[in-house]
Amino acid sequence: MSGLILASISQSRRTMLAAAGVAFSAEAPGVDEDAVKDSLRGEKAAPAALAETLAELKARKVSLRHPDAFVIGADQVLDCDGAMFDKPPDLAAARRQLQALRGRAHRLTAAVVVARGDARLWHHTQVATLHMRPFTDAFLDQYLARVGEAACRSVGAYQLEGLGAQLFSRIEGDYFTILGLPLLPLLDFLRGHRLVEP
Repeated sequence: MSGLILASISQSRRTMLAAAGVAFSAEAPGVDEDAVKDSLRGEKAAPAALAETLAELKARKVSLRHPDAFVIGADQVLDCDGAMFDKPPDLAAARRQLQALRGRAHRLTAAVVVARGDARLWHHTQVATLHMRPFTDAFLDQYLARVGEAACRSVGAYQLEGLGAQLFSRIEGDYFTILGLPLLPLLDFLRGHRLVEP
């Protein structure tokens, strides 16, 4: 199979690519992300190294199954004063995570890798800084009641493109990076390889 494959079933990433007019298919990479994260954190890897490694593993894993395709892998890491956060497993964990981030700045590091035939062709990493406002517990409870399980689908327990915008006082950085995919540099790469119209 040739063409373009997104090595992810992330709704946010699929929506971004589709909205930008990119023709692609999506496939779950089947990477044990928790094991990789545990290993890299044990080595005190920086957030960028963690995001890039996971993005590359995803892209290369799918490219082994489709050696002629261009495969996009992406990952995102949230860190706040040296502590890294993962997607919360449930709403109680999401609440604790948002309480820990409340009133503080955190960084989202998003990496994207394109692989073909088990070789990395290109990669790009971007960082955004988000300042979460000091909201009340009452607001937090109302927010979680309204968003429900969607809070467990992102590393920050929020979707900036929705109700999560109300959690913040200020953001610095690229909007698409915050959503989990440095889209504009990726589109530039895809145009250069005529995978989208130049």
